[in-house]
Amino acid sequence: MTKDLQTKSDSALPRSYAARILLDTMGRWGARAGLLWIGIVAFCAIFAPVIASSHPILLQTADGQWTSPMLRHLSAVDVILLVMTFWTGLLLIVRMWVKYPWFKIWCFSLLVLTVLSLSFVKPPKAIVYSHYREILASGDAQYAFFAVVPYSPTDRFRERVEEMRLLSPSGEHWMGTTGSGEDLLSRMIHACRIALAIGFIATGIALVLGVTIGGLMGYFSGIVDLLGMRLVEVFSAIPTIFLLIAFVAFYGRNLYLIMVILGLTGWVGYAVFVRAEFLKLRQQDFVQAAIACGLPLRSVLFRHMLPNGITPVLVSASFGVAGAILSESTLSFLGLGLVEEPSWGQMLNETRGLGGSFFWWMGIYPGLAIFLTVFAYNLVGESLRDAIDPHLKKASHL
Repeated sequence: MTKDLQTKSDSALPRSYAARILLDTMGRWGARAGLLWIGIVAFCAIFAPVIASSHPILLQTADGQWTSPMLRHLSAVDVILLVMTFWTGLLLIVRMWVKYPWFKIWCFSLLVLTVLSLSFVKPPKAIVYSHYREILASGDAQYAFFAVVPYSPTDRFRERVEEMRLLSPSGEHWMGTTGSGEDLLSRMIHACRIALAIGFIATGIALVLGVTIGGLMGYFSGIVDLLGMRLVEVFSAIPTIFLLIAFVAFYGRNLYLIMVILGLTGWVGYAVFVRAEFLKLRQQDFVQAAIACGLPLRSVLFRHMLPNGITPVLVSASFGVAGAILSESTLSFLGLGLVEEPSWGQMLNETRGLGGSFFWWMGIYPGLAIFLTVFAYNLVGESLRDAIDPHLKKASHL
């Protein structure tokens, strides 16, 4: 009886606003389906070198020695992603039992790991993928354990490139091969990194700028708001795609440059949302109490006001990630994207350049990946919007 009363009282405890929104969002099938696909893309992006690689995970030479060519060829980015994934999981598990500032520890760990990886992780620059196939065929290696997809995204099978070009899907190459002889599935898996990086980093830059500028506009209003709105109007008139094309033409194809441009031109919507929320919140009692207590401006803006006005911005951010992915795919489709690193838009551009023949696997897989990723972010954004909007919530209960 006592346990039942305790259970009922625990379930009756009031949840925070963020917890209620999160539970309501996750209760919708659209959010669950979207997050499932985003999780699959994130898993492929993080573990791409382990899932698809021509380098053996384990290799036993003729003299009985064991080596791991895959670990030796990991880049600094590979090491950071793999280590931080397991470290984040460990911190969250420990956090369930011990209360501690895990986010500060995570940020410090990321900084230390980034510095160490960039300083000490030096993979070989000259890579010959055919070397492993040659030593296995000649008997110089006794055993080799490969990844699930035993092909790297830039492995063009130079020893038999002509017979490997544009192979249709088969048991050996599940999604076929490209016009250069690369395995399409391997390129699809490694392209997940570009999609996630361009979406989250560009949106992160835009969020920081938009929240900062919009917060200052909404809190001070007056002349600050007037100047901020003129700045918003200027950046709203900038055509992002044309600006990207111009920068790529002058400064070359650089992923980080694309991220920065998308971030610097995509903050306008977030600033408008935050401005509207801060104009509404600045006269609230808790804000006036924080000001009366003499708290610094950054504490009033970002510790007291921002948590109460950030929710609509998160909805817009989910759509912003999808828009950034579409912008990069459009740029790659036009032939102005990255060259060596695989991208879904780049694969579509290669399909367009194959001439009169149509190789369906070259277009349908990257096109479907772009569609599903953008659709998944839109589903999450719409579910979050429906959970936040009280009018939509009332309509769904009628």
